[in-house]
Amino acid sequence: MAEERDPAVTLQTLKQTNRKHECTTLIHSCLRWMFSRTVRAACGGASGYWTPASRFTISIDRSNITASSWRWSPFSTTVEEDTDQTPAPKKKKNPHGGATVGSVGRKIPEQHIQVISEAGENLGTMHRADVIRTMDEKGLKLVLLNQNKDPPVYKLMSGKQIHEEQLRLREKQKAKAAPVQVKELTFSSGIAPHDLTTKWKQVESWLEKKHHVRITLRSRRAAPDVDLDASLGQMVQQMGMTVGFVSKPTVIRNGQAAMCILRPPSAKELSQKNKLSADSSSKTSQSKPESKTDTTEESAQQ
Repeated sequence: MAEERDPAVTLQTLKQTNRKHECTTLIHSCLRWMFSRTVRAACGGASGYWTPASRFTISIDRSNITASSWRWSPFSTTVEEDTDQTPAPKKKKNPHGGATVGSVGRKIPEQHIQVISEAGENLGTMHRADVIRTMDEKGLKLVLLNQNKDPPVYKLMSGKQIHEEQLRLREKQKAKAAPVQVKELTFSSGIAPHDLTTKWKQVESWLEKKHHVRITLRSRRAAPDVDLDASLGQMVQQMGMTVGFVSKPTVIRNGQAAMCILRPPSAKELSQKNKLSADSSSKTSQSKPESKTDTTEESAQQ
């Protein structure tokens, strides 16, 4: 015979089973809702209910979804990064602190500055009010020279001086940007004077165009041994213009030739030559009166 069960016990068992089933259903519903919300937010889908069949449509339509879009999913274990960080403020470049020359006007940012006069004299540290007063009195403009010093260095300049400085810097930048061309010239040590003069004129025209010139002096066949580097140096000195050397005359090809590279003279080399020529002319002018007095004394003795 089958064992008879107590109705109260059976009812209590049914209630517990129903509660477990209700809890499981509620948990499943919550998980399904959270998962559907996450997928819709990540895939950008429209609002509505999510069904298991719709995941295939979403995966096909949104195949280019990156992993970063899942960053803020409730199931993600990674820490969400702050994507709204403000970028660091960029430093404003001083428009007057570069290679250009320009007036800063009357708006001087520093309270005390070091001032150079228009003649190049150091006026020391001055208050900006005194500098503006000097600018108004003399009709000059203020130009920034060096902002890295403490206090910054400024110079008082006229409009003409600023224009000339801008032209000089422009020419300097052009000279740096333009590539240097190297011209070549070769002749033998037995060249005729007329031909040598013609070649030097060609060299001078190249140097005036800011080119470099490589000159090679070859020895003559069956000629006695000569110092080709010294001979080349003497020939260069016979030119009618001042030149500079990229490389001075040197012997090459086992003594069979000599080579040097000429360049346009620098401003320093030109000033040195002008100074030497001025000194020599002054010495010549001083020696002429002495010779005249000597001849007068000799004629008087006779």
